[in-house]
Amino acid sequence: MIKTKGDLDMAQIDYVMSVRAVAGKKFTDEVGQTRFLFVPKNENPSPDHEVKADKWFKAVRAAGSWKNSKKEARGDILFIAHGYNINEQEVIDRHRRLSEDLNGMGFKGVVVSYDWPCGNQALAYLADRHKAKLTSFQLVNDGIRYLSEVQTPDCPINIHLLGHSVGAYVIREAFDDADDSQLPNGSWNVSQIMFAAGDVSSASMSEGDSGTASLYRHCLRLTNYSNKFDEALGISNVKRMGVAPRAGRIGLPDDAPGIAVNVDCSDYYNQLVSDATILAPDQPSPIMGMKSHSWYFGNLVFTRDLMNTMIGVDRSAFDTRVGTGSRFKLTRPK
Repeated sequence: MIKTKGDLDMAQIDYVMSVRAVAGKKFTDEVGQTRFLFVPKNENPSPDHEVKADKWFKAVRAAGSWKNSKKEARGDILFIAHGYNINEQEVIDRHRRLSEDLNGMGFKGVVVSYDWPCGNQALAYLADRHKAKLTSFQLVNDGIRYLSEVQTPDCPINIHLLGHSVGAYVIREAFDDADDSQLPNGSWNVSQIMFAAGDVSSASMSEGDSGTASLYRHCLRLTNYSNKFDEALGISNVKRMGVAPRAGRIGLPDDAPGIAVNVDCSDYYNQLVSDATILAPDQPSPIMGMKSHSWYFGNLVFTRDLMNTMIGVDRSAFDTRVGTGSRFKLTRPK
């Protein structure tokens, strides 16, 4: 086990909730028990970083708590659920990139990664989705369940979730299972849910869909970031896998509920990859993974929009969007 909290500089710790199995003191791509990790900033996640759950949750809540200009208590905890074909080193690299960019923009909350097991081959997609389904139950039982039990109507902590790629599917299934499990605090809610390159069918995001009803019921707003140039979610891949068009590529359906917002990133992404004078300032770090699918991590325009979503800027007042109602396009701030 890791050293006691008193021996650690908690400002130099990343928080990870891992459900990967362990073999030979290393994480694998199989499903295992839930482990709560304090990961030192200069290290990759390891089973040696495990701490007790109550200690981890206490530290996460403390790290995410802050006070506004009126000295009023506030808190923000952002859980990231990653996609398929990614190992624990890539998970923490993306985690740190997003955390550093958010902090650089003034975000005072904390970023937490939910690391579920998946292989390192693109052809393992269907197997990874099965693991995603299995591990969504652990996100509920070991994460959301705890938060629902301690959450009260006047709780100043805001819980946000970002699902990238298959991570959107993990979150959707987790919320569906949360209702099926009848958690102790039935009125629990999270603040913002955000999907980027969401690997869920667009049609399933309709109002009244049985698989998505719980998702909408337990959040204040759901924001879907889509990109029609996303190769991983392209028509050819969709047909090959036998799945319907994805929300992360074609956007939300017209009959999505009023709390759902779609931000079409297609035009901005096309500018980003075709104009070096835009790429250099907007994407200062190399893109990790497939460019059209993973550019969100390390992109400062997307990150700014994400932060504005979490801190509660009115949807019509974003400087990173154009549009009205529930349909917007991502754009560079002027």
